[in-house]
Amino acid sequence: MVLAEPVDVKAWQRLTMKYQKPELLRSAWQLLNSLVPYVLLWFLMYRSLAVSYWLTLALAPFTAGFMIRIFIIFHDCGHGAFFKSKWLSDTVGYITGVMTFTPYYRWRYDHAKHHATSGDLDRRGFGEIWTLTVEEYLTASRLTRLGYRAYRHPLVMFVAGPMYLFAVAQRISYRSERKRERASVWWTNLGVVVLVGSLVTAMGLKSYLMIQLPISLIAGAVGVWLFYVQHQFESVYWERHDRWEYYPAALHGSSYYKLPRILQWFSGNIGYHHIHHLCPRIPNYFLQRCHEENPTLASIPAITLLTSLRSLGFRLWDEERRQMVGFGYLKVYKRAQA
Repeated sequence: MVLAEPVDVKAWQRLTMKYQKPELLRSAWQLLNSLVPYVLLWFLMYRSLAVSYWLTLALAPFTAGFMIRIFIIFHDCGHGAFFKSKWLSDTVGYITGVMTFTPYYRWRYDHAKHHATSGDLDRRGFGEIWTLTVEEYLTASRLTRLGYRAYRHPLVMFVAGPMYLFAVAQRISYRSERKRERASVWWTNLGVVVLVGSLVTAMGLKSYLMIQLPISLIAGAVGVWLFYVQHQFESVYWERHDRWEYYPAALHGSSYYKLPRILQWFSGNIGYHHIHHLCPRIPNYFLQRCHEENPTLASIPAITLLTSLRSLGFRLWDEERRQMVGFGYLKVYKRAQA
């Protein structure tokens, strides 16, 4: 689908307007059917330690699934999409932020910048996957190229990276940040200390780690994969700032990740990422309806669970071909430039 120029901003706003109204009962039910199973499964994992650690590990993927749903609620609160009440959104956002080890106000600020700059080659770096163009990679220092390749390795991207992000990076505040974002890190750290400290006191550090580590590893890997595949597909949108536009970037720079129904449920419909970027104030439980009721949106090509695996090979953005390419393409590019 190619959008007409100039983009009719008011038309897109009218199209999404009726889906932007969160319903208290729907939000409350989603909060209930995410938090309660998570706590129960966490408790079952603790009790299973007395039976077999293999049983504990077998429960971990399900518990991690509910942790992902809790993060989606946290995410919607940050966009003001989950409740009409700002106070309620911020309160639930802080609580779910502690449960997912993420400072609410700092994450909300950084994520808003991601939405405002996604697909803009001249404003990269705000809460997104580090992406270089082919030309930038070839002219970079050897150390930068080595670091980029290491960063892009699946073990770093989906295992070590998420653990560092949630266990270390989210615990640190910086003087360059605004006071509210710094305070958000401090208050979240206090909440994490209270929550983790209480659990460690009740069951011991070893038991806590045996439960929380596999949950966090799985949830972190899946969460980063979802974010990765939503912005790292072959025909993704990237433009220099003077040609960049918000609505084309939303529709073509964010994927429609068509998942099996159960995975769509656990991921809170975040596969409709093109619609989420089109209008971040739509609650996750209305994203599918917005997609299905509007032919223009429904025409966006889907990425399936199987075809999304191709994204693992995409490493660089080729400005000439206007598509993501792998490191293997560098030889072809060099020969063409010779």
